Amino acid sequence: MSLSVVIVGGLHADARRTAVARLLADVPGSVVLHHDLETAPAGTVVRTVRDATGLLAAGEAPLVNDCACCALREDLVPELRRLAQDGRTRLAVVELWDSVEPKAMAEVVTAGGLTVTGVITAVDPALVLPYLGNGDDLAERGLAAAATDQRTVADTFARQLEYATVLAVADSPEADDEDRELLSQLHPTARQVPIADSRPRDGAEGPSDAGRADGVNAADGAAAGRPLAALARAALAGFDVEAAAAAQHPACALLPAEADAHGVATFVWRRHRPFHPERLYAALEDVTCAAARSRGRFWLADRPDTLLHWDAAGGALCVESAGPWLAALPDAAWDMIPPVRRAAAALDWHPEHGDRCQHLVFTSPGLDRDGLAWLLESCLLTDAEYAAGRDAWKRLPPAFDTLLEV
Repeated sequence: MSLSVVIVGGLHADARRTAVARLLADVPGSVVLHHDLETAPAGTVVRTVRDATGLLAAGEAPLVNDCACCALREDLVPELRRLAQDGRTRLAVVELWDSVEPKAMAEVVTAGGLTVTGVITAVDPALVLPYLGNGDDLAERGLAAAATDQRTVADTFARQLEYATVLAVADSPEADDEDRELLSQLHPTARQVPIADSRPRDGAEGPSDAGRADGVNAADGAAAGRPLAALARAALAGFDVEAAAAAQHPACALLPAEADAHGVATFVWRRHRPFHPERLYAALEDVTCAAARSRGRFWLADRPDTLLHWDAAGGALCVESAGPWLAALPDAAWDMIPPVRRAAAALDWHPEHGDRCQHLVFTSPGLDRDGLAWLLESCLLTDAEYAAGRDAWKRLPPAFDTLLEV
């Protein structure tokens, strides 16, 4: 019997635990594997394996290089292989500890020769904005995965949310239409499954739309006296690790489109003219704080060949180099570029600048689109600066050297 693996994560711990319990109850032959990183200060990570009836096994994994998350990586695949070899487990639910991000774990599991059939982030809609606006360091909240962990609550939550293809949504009486709209605009391509409504009704359609998924199928549900529930079907529908990584890469990310509903707006700003480095640097705080979440790729005049990644949440901005623009590469190098990136570049292709562009997306309640657009436009090169040409652009003051650690 082959083993299916579904990864369930999220900083909203109550929602996550509820989603995991729902999967255990609804999928026959399922167990949950959890590594508790809270014990890391004592030098170990506690591993538990349980099913719907309770605890099956427990153990400890030693820290690796003083890193609890590293210990999780080292211990996870051997434990999953053990579950696969015992022949009794059909679905392994990997419940991630609070601040662990699903991308790294999905890639570790896949590299270990196992099949990830779903990645789910559990969300309480009423907590989306508070977490997205929380600029506290994880260490301050007791959520750091290593002594060197410098992530914040906001950026960690954003990545957890945006990587998953399925959002398990808790039934939250405190959530209103604005909260739900914010969640939808932040990740419009995700499948949202209400946890409370994921249990099938009598006569409800089984998982035929999802097909067979590594030995867990409609027959399993029938054997238990019911079809598989909506969350279980989503967990078993299949997951493409390479496609998920491409969807997060700044060069070809699947960024949200324009939207405006229930007091929440998503503003997409595209231009084919570079930023003046000093003017943009001076405006960073205002631009970053203009929206609860912003992301995308951008182009500085003094670095005309470098694709830069914009990633902001909780009032904090991360700017990183994402390598060269494709237009900066020799033709011979294009054969080594993944097709998905070439396709993304073609969508933004400019006859003079190639794929160099500004593509930034801002999502927030109460977003001031006009004010933000004016601010961004003011940071671009003026007509005279633009006409001076690329050699002149490269001589502009390198205001971003500190952020880019050059």
